[in-house]
Amino acid sequence: MGKQSGNGAFEVTKVSSLNCIDLSCSDVHQSVALLKQACLDCGFFYVINHGISSEFMEEVFEQSKRFFNLPVGEKMKVLRNEKHRGYTPLLDELLDTGNQLHVGDYKEGYYIGVEVPEDDPEAQKPFYGPNVWPASEILPGWRETMEKYHQKALEVAKSVARIIALALDLEIDFFDKPEMLGKPIATLRLLHYGGEVSDPSRGMYGAGAHSDYGLITLLATDDVLGLQICKDKDASPRVWEYVAPVKGAFIVNLGDMLERWSNCIFKSTLHRVLGNGQQRYSIAYFVEPSHDCLVECLPSCKSDENPPKFPPIKCGTYLSQRYSDTHTDLSTYRAEQT
Repeated sequence: MGKQSGNGAFEVTKVSSLNCIDLSCSDVHQSVALLKQACLDCGFFYVINHGISSEFMEEVFEQSKRFFNLPVGEKMKVLRNEKHRGYTPLLDELLDTGNQLHVGDYKEGYYIGVEVPEDDPEAQKPFYGPNVWPASEILPGWRETMEKYHQKALEVAKSVARIIALALDLEIDFFDKPEMLGKPIATLRLLHYGGEVSDPSRGMYGAGAHSDYGLITLLATDDVLGLQICKDKDASPRVWEYVAPVKGAFIVNLGDMLERWSNCIFKSTLHRVLGNGQQRYSIAYFVEPSHDCLVECLPSCKSDENPPKFPPIKCGTYLSQRYSDTHTDLSTYRAEQT
């Protein structure tokens, strides 16, 4: 199938074929080989048998829908704060400034991070602090469900990170260190696409083309097709491939931080979401190392012929800049409410 893009080039779309990693598989070498091939090819793969039951996943999706079905005024009471916790309204995020013509993404979301009490010194760091929660009398059990999912998803992410470490010729526990995933910046984001039909020729997307910022992302989605990947961002025209939802599986992708860490050996791939007129729900879980982790070229990824391509940078500094580049300034909402 194909369609005309905004610059007149013809975009071809097909359904991508991705490797599938079975976390219950006892053959570690096979898992490492499949993951390594995926990371070299496109940075996207499926993960199955991850230990989170289908019944609990259904509960999380049901609770997500209950929140997004609330009146807008109720949702705005838990508007995203400076720590990126809470509700992100329609058009709040602008991911592809070159093509979105100053119109943001046609999606709404809700950020939930690592819970850190306000009086804890760690709460002074960006992305750490107390979460923002809807009132329990409006959504009973909602907070408990999301906190439980946050913990379970982190365990899955750590399992995937161990296979990534082996694929990069590192010790299996490389990413388990305290300064890495021992004290991670782990952010759960509920997402709702309201049924708008995307039109790339007019710069209208469910989510504009982007790559993720951090280490890895786990994505759970309903059965509505919408996610597309572009394996070669420099191709003209770009070729976009749909990623089919697989029941019970996570879609996992690598972020820019891991591409930077691996000296571009592993790929962080452009992806976007196109709306087709159906409502779509997904749950993204973004995993990054601790604020103070220094992201610098891994020893196994550099040589005299392939020296480091990027200078070292602290994780917290890097993430703060990326978030500020893509989200609406909160003062805009304050002005609208006065």
